[in-house]
Amino acid sequence: MIFRQLFEPVSSTYTYLLACPETGEAALIDPVMPAWQRDLQVVNSLGLKLVMTIDTHIHADHITSASMLRREAGSRIAVPALDALPCADVPMEDGLPLQIGGLRIDPMHTPGHTDNHFALVAGDRVFTGDALLIDGCGRTDFQSGDSQVLYETVRGKLFGLPGETLVYPAHDYQGRWVSSIAQEKQRNPRLGGDRTLEEFVELMANLNLPYPKFIDYAVPGNKACGECPPDLPDHLRQYCHEMAESPQG
Repeated sequence: MIFRQLFEPVSSTYTYLLACPETGEAALIDPVMPAWQRDLQVVNSLGLKLVMTIDTHIHADHITSASMLRREAGSRIAVPALDALPCADVPMEDGLPLQIGGLRIDPMHTPGHTDNHFALVAGDRVFTGDALLIDGCGRTDFQSGDSQVLYETVRGKLFGLPGETLVYPAHDYQGRWVSSIAQEKQRNPRLGGDRTLEEFVELMANLNLPYPKFIDYAVPGNKACGECPPDLPDHLRQYCHEMAESPQG
């Protein structure tokens, strides 16, 4: 498998490039609007053809570049079937593999951060979206989030993967790139060790986090598979403008 981890600094989002070395077919997981040209440059520099973009869920902190990449590269858009988005080409279902050339990607329904959230398993790695972060997890206080469901998802599904499975989250805010299932099971301060359901629900209920500043624009934009709103305030325009520079993770 050809693999690259790319970082978009405005929303601290990781985008992942996966490709089949035999066919040259490639997919991007959670591509971000400001970085679409960067992503295509990476695809082209490796001599690959982008055939699919995959969004783990309807994001609240950035707008996907799925529609832009479909227009520019002809890639198909895969999103959770449960969201029933008319703009999607591939309705993603639990246990129904996505095939990228000879590369198999297995979608896993992982609700809790959002009700229709998915993780993606590819070989020895899992792309956990916002459900499981390195030493953390996604919020559960909006978009049909549910702390009890997230606890059951992470500990019952994701922690059921082999311990050596590499964990690649959709975000990290401290410069970390990768973890493992074994590490998160042991030391994740929210969900690891002997953390009980009751303790987790109480912890999540008392985070006192601010209202997401981009959610009112990101959610409708992502329900359209990546449309920047025309009325975006000046202080939020960086979420849709192309980035001048973006380091790779």
